[in-house]
Amino acid sequence: MLIDSKIYFYYLVGTMYTKIKIVYWKGEKFWLGKILEHPEIMSQGETIEELEENLKDAYKLMLMDDVPSDYQLKEISV
Repeated sequence: MLIDSKIYFYYLVGTMYTKIKIVYWKGEKFWLGKILEHPEIMSQGETIEELEENLKDAYKLMLMDDVPSDYQLKEISV
């Protein structure tokens, strides 16, 4: 079975979506993957869906690690 090893998904951060590209593969027991833009973020899951959720959680933790829970969001033009 041939599977596209790259997948995009949108992740809601606050009220904005972030597009993330991941690379994933089937290990001996779990699906493994990492975020291409942040190769230090890796995770695993019993299913591809669980892997995606785990990578989203890891991304959110990395992105929002030192931000207090009462943060505000604003979109600005550059």
